[in-house]
Amino acid sequence: MITGSLKYCSVVAIACLTANIGFAEDVDLDAMRAATEKYTDVNVALADGYIRDPAGQCVSAAAEGLPAEWGAMGIHYISPAMLGITGAEPRVNGNGTHTDWMKPAILLYEPQADGSLELVGVENLVWQAAWAETGKPHPEINGRLWDAMADDPATEADEAHHFEPHFDQHVWLFRDNPAGTLMPFNPAVTCEHHSS
Repeated sequence: MITGSLKYCSVVAIACLTANIGFAEDVDLDAMRAATEKYTDVNVALADGYIRDPAGQCVSAAAEGLPAEWGAMGIHYISPAMLGITGAEPRVNGNGTHTDWMKPAILLYEPQADGSLELVGVENLVWQAAWAETGKPHPEINGRLWDAMADDPATEADEAHHFEPHFDQHVWLFRDNPAGTLMPFNPAVTCEHHSS
């Protein structure tokens, strides 16, 4: 979703400076974990309308041109309904402003050596254009502003993963993250066992 540590830091810094007051939510992570624990079985996620990200990739920092020690995000399973997806060409776009952390729009799975998937975290994503129409300030969770993501056409990588500009936030509920529970990448997550 981002390229280069400086680019990432500058995007977050700009977001922090431009948002005086965030759309703040204080979320009980234990309650969130309890509400999403059923998705440790990916078949339950599929039955509830989640689909594997059509790009099919396992997102790692190294693949994004970022320091490999940042780790990975894993494979994204998305809820098209919660994201309000309206199209995929030329980039995935939508009108969703879903922020319910007890029913997150995205589930993050790490591929395992035996071919199974292990739930490691959750994510919410809102489209910047749709969010602006709500009149709410930059979304925030537990004191952290969500990451502002947009592709920079001047770079080779696609910092927004073929999505239109959006805000997103990862929460590492099922795998401890040495970098922090609310950081985008997790050094304890790997794409080592991913196969297309």
